[in-house]
Amino acid sequence: MSEPEFSLKRKIILVTGAGGLIGKEVCDAYAAYGATVIATDNQAGGVLEEYIATLNVRYPGQGLCAITADVTSDESLTNLFQHIEDVHGKLDVLVNLAAIDAKFDEGQKDINLSRFEQYPLELWERSVAVNATGLIRVTQHAIRLMLTASSGNIINVASTYSLVAPNQSLYRTDSETPPVFKPIDYVGTKSMVPNFSRYIATFYARDGIRCNTVVPHGIFNQHPKAFQDNFSKLSPLGRMCDLKEIRGPFVFLASDASSYMTGSTVVVDGGWTAW
Repeated sequence: MSEPEFSLKRKIILVTGAGGLIGKEVCDAYAAYGATVIATDNQAGGVLEEYIATLNVRYPGQGLCAITADVTSDESLTNLFQHIEDVHGKLDVLVNLAAIDAKFDEGQKDINLSRFEQYPLELWERSVAVNATGLIRVTQHAIRLMLTASSGNIINVASTYSLVAPNQSLYRTDSETPPVFKPIDYVGTKSMVPNFSRYIATFYARDGIRCNTVVPHGIFNQHPKAFQDNFSKLSPLGRMCDLKEIRGPFVFLASDASSYMTGSTVVVDGGWTAW
């Protein structure tokens, strides 16, 4: 934190999907490096507000806040960005984390039992609205504000499944329970993210706006032991990612230490896509 190139002091950072596992950790990391964080989620409500309140106690004087916003609603985003402009007058960094994803953590109820040929297309359309169209909509709003300062930094969040297909055997933990599958909606919508980042990076490079992608994978969140065992067999590092291990890449890309990086994809997957 003593290295100035990694400092985030005086930076205004917007994090969408901030109520999720990664979102909360990223907000904490940015606050620790001195940023003013605007945390937003479509269900910000009391939970995210309480979390941000704890960060304001831990990092006093930085003006962190939680705001409810829906990436599928242009009106909601217009209000959000008007607030940012009115209060801060600028936006230095946008982190696009908002996404729909079928989870396989302990106790999760949204795992998918449908094979591809039976997959409900309404679930695909729902994910496209958030993961693809929502991503574009938020980025448009952010760039309009960033252009006024001729400066900006966008960090999009993809998945290893934007680089490789899911190994469905990862989700088969025993022979007695029905098989579950990583669905096509997450794989398809996340696959656009690295190239979308390259599109934005090259389109706005001369306007002072950078855009890069983070590809996280396998972050431990009380997964069942059978899932952990499967993951360990398939991962070169032989384990899942500790949540704190994602902090560094996000801080690096948000800071001036990455000032000559744009259009890049930073893979944080324990070597998963290396073989």
